[in-house]
Amino acid sequence: MQYINWIVRGLIGSLFIFSGLIKINDPVGTAIKLEEYFEVFSNDFAPIFHAFVPYALPLAVFLCVLEVALGVALWVGYKMRLTLTLLLALITFFTFLTFYSAYFNKVTDCGCFGDAIKLTPWQSFSKDVVLLVLISWLAVQWHQWDNTATRLQTSVVLSTMLLSFAVAYYAIEHLPFIDFRPYKIGNHIPTLMKPQEPCRYVYVMEKDGKQVSLREYPTDPSYKLVQMIAENEENCKPKILDYSVWDDKGNDMTAFTFQANKLIVVVRNVKKVPQQAFPLINQLIAQLPPSVEAIALTASSQADFEIFRHEVQLAIPYYFADGTVLKTIMRSDPGILLLKNGAVVGKWHYNDVPNVATVHSLLK
Repeated sequence: MQYINWIVRGLIGSLFIFSGLIKINDPVGTAIKLEEYFEVFSNDFAPIFHAFVPYALPLAVFLCVLEVALGVALWVGYKMRLTLTLLLALITFFTFLTFYSAYFNKVTDCGCFGDAIKLTPWQSFSKDVVLLVLISWLAVQWHQWDNTATRLQTSVVLSTMLLSFAVAYYAIEHLPFIDFRPYKIGNHIPTLMKPQEPCRYVYVMEKDGKQVSLREYPTDPSYKLVQMIAENEENCKPKILDYSVWDDKGNDMTAFTFQANKLIVVVRNVKKVPQQAFPLINQLIAQLPPSVEAIALTASSQADFEIFRHEVQLAIPYYFADGTVLKTIMRSDPGILLLKNGAVVGKWHYNDVPNVATVHSLLK
């Protein structure tokens, strides 16, 4: 029994640590996912959930740090009764969220592992059910666990929490350490907007009341198509489905953003961006060589952006894009994206505005 418990503790702890670290790498992304849940709950349960939206980021950091800390606490045996109680409460909460998302098809990606590993709603729910069973297995052995901790155990858990908060803070004030999104540095956006390879289908057909699976579409008209299943669905559909840019007249400017060298200032919401970030951005734009064109992308209205651009003296052409897409592209608002013929060669938080020499070196 003792060896089984060690294995179970190792599995649970490892999964919580991995899940927490993935999300701490990108707390802004976790906050965006929480905002989705708050919006859904405000519509489905009570409007009060909408009041939590402004606090999504600190809540995201708290939950991510808690995941890592509880995983480490389980590993080292820190105050096991407290640790198991918190784990049980957390996994019960997560299980409810994933079940609600799966059953009612509300939030199609729980964000359990950030953008690193995508799970379907039912996969997320199944994962949480397994964890709930494993944690319950340990919890029912309540009599054998105590609530004490050595100095070493306490030091390890506290150090884990402090380090986790530090990583989260750095990721918020700069950018994620590892970018798992399709707009990461090195990716060619136009290529990812196309299927990676032709789809290979399995055709589920029905004839004489019986169903058969065929790799070639039958010529026999007596067969009736029941379902088409793509065997290579992940590669035969584009990795980027929603990137689109338009001007104030509604003209499609998507291809334009891929032409030559573009330094794109992403300003998602003019009502929330810190205006003190723009002197350095404007200084960079003024020093750009003629071979680099600076433009802005925003999800704000034309009227709001016109007022804003004069306030911050952002004298560059601007175009429009979906707010959710801009959140995916850039975790900083404002942020800077450098494209070379559609390839991402640079991304910067507004706290890390590059100098013109850096931009020039990346475009060589």
